[in-house]
Amino acid sequence: MKKIVGGIPQPWRMLGYSAAVFFGGMFTLSVASSATIRMFQAVADAKRKKVALPCTLCKQTGFYSCKLCKGNSTIEWSPLYDPIFINPCICPTCEGNRIQRCLNCLGKGYV
Repeated sequence: MKKIVGGIPQPWRMLGYSAAVFFGGMFTLSVASSATIRMFQAVADAKRKKVALPCTLCKQTGFYSCKLCKGNSTIEWSPLYDPIFINPCICPTCEGNRIQRCLNCLGKGYV
């Protein structure tokens, strides 16, 4: 007869312990590999920034005024062409932030 400690049979306790060790190890490996990849990407990005040309469209800021709403954060929109019923809506391009990410440099400030 198998020994029961604390109401949980021995095989189930061993299975739970093994699963905890396995999934804990997988989680640790995942976090370590993600941190390593981010570190290498940051180093490569820093090297690329040293030799890259500055973005002339956004003047190295990575953002510029929204082209659709012209920096007003709202657009005038009508579901059908009806000059009587026009309602203001939040700009779908900049989502009301008045600026949008530069599409030339993808917000990095250099090309």
